[in-house]
Amino acid sequence: MKVAADPDPPLVSQHDMEPEAAKDKDSFRNYTSGPLLDRVFATYKLMHTRQTVDFVRRKHAQFGGFSYKRMTVMEAVDMLDGLVDESDPDVDFPNSFHAFQTAEGIRKAHPDKDWFHLVGLLHDLGKVLALAGEPQWAVVGDTFPVGCRPQASVVFRDCTFQANPDLQHPLYSTELGMYQPHCGLENVLMSWGHDEYMYRMMKFNKFALPPEAFYIVRFHSFYPWHKFGDYQQLCNEQDLAMLPWVQEFNKFDLYTKSSSLPDVAALRPYYQGLVDKYCPGVLCW
Repeated sequence: MKVAADPDPPLVSQHDMEPEAAKDKDSFRNYTSGPLLDRVFATYKLMHTRQTVDFVRRKHAQFGGFSYKRMTVMEAVDMLDGLVDESDPDVDFPNSFHAFQTAEGIRKAHPDKDWFHLVGLLHDLGKVLALAGEPQWAVVGDTFPVGCRPQASVVFRDCTFQANPDLQHPLYSTELGMYQPHCGLENVLMSWGHDEYMYRMMKFNKFALPPEAFYIVRFHSFYPWHKFGDYQQLCNEQDLAMLPWVQEFNKFDLYTKSSSLPDVAALRPYYQGLVDKYCPGVLCW
């Protein structure tokens, strides 16, 4: 049974965040320069060429049975010790540290919302797909709807989609594409990656979390929507109601990234307690 979340998350000021996180926010998500730019661009080029309606539907069928592996949440966190996200221009360290950084940022700002702390730990666990042999372009990075024309704020929009066959499709290349106006994001086929996989995995395993948690996990990488306001033609009232939660989460997903790595061993007992409360035991992945 899902628990109810408090409505309308309070906004967090810069003073509530770590000093390093609160300064120079413009330095994050720099897609025009930086030492990791070539790696990032190559990942998005492959993603924007190969993420099609047909590809996404095939991935839903491939992974929808959750027969890849059986393990606990903490075992999945440990797996991310071996993953560096090739789409991320901000960090070059294992994704497991980012999980704890995000969770701890949320915990400090929202001490009374333990489910929200856990979402910080869970949000990127779908990236275990990259350790199961999936290419990173099918796992990481910003997400976008397939089956309609990519909008302007999609990363590298103007130079990475030329070879995507859906952009030559008479329906999929239009603004609404295969969707009805304001159909709701829950009815939109998003590019395949860790967000959609983890959302479906949580549903399959019946995580006892509020609807806000599932929504955050599913759409936290949908930057063209929650940061830039694109794709409004697909949104319904539920999406608008959930948007503040995704935006609140994004502060910690993005601005807690730091080369100062957390003491994971000291943090594990607290987060193990949350796992035991909301999603215990050996799970199907």
